[in-house]
Amino acid sequence: MQVPKCNVMFTPDQLISFQRADISVAVSTPSGLITPIIAEADTKGLAAISEQMKDLAARARDNKLKPEEYQGGTASLSNMGMFGIKQFEAVINPPQGMIMAIGAGEKRPWIIDDALGVATIMSATGSFDHRAIDGADGAQLMQAFKTLVENPLGMVA
Repeated sequence: MQVPKCNVMFTPDQLISFQRADISVAVSTPSGLITPIIAEADTKGLAAISEQMKDLAARARDNKLKPEEYQGGTASLSNMGMFGIKQFEAVINPPQGMIMAIGAGEKRPWIIDDALGVATIMSATGSFDHRAIDGADGAQLMQAFKTLVENPLGMVA
């Protein structure tokens, strides 16, 4: 929502902009990958999103999702961090214009207040359909994400 130019979908006929964030989240199931949607994620707090995602993932694995629960997201997230994967590039789920790949957090040396310290660092990679999202706008989205992750109280609602 902070970078509206990235909240778009590219179809053969038009570029569609959204005023809401319906975020598809990749879930591995016995029959393959499916992307249940956190509808209107922009209006929910982290606790509500977490609870909804747990419910959707469990029902996805049990093959109990309704079509409207996995069709039509405005953007996607893929998280391989739970498998210990540090960094990867995710493939865009057309007609969405972007996907963000989230890697595992790991403790690394880091400069904190001009002193060497240890911090948990994770990798996040954005893939953007350049027919819909300019690279500079994608960079702004990644910067906004970085700011929120480094200052998580900005996400508490």
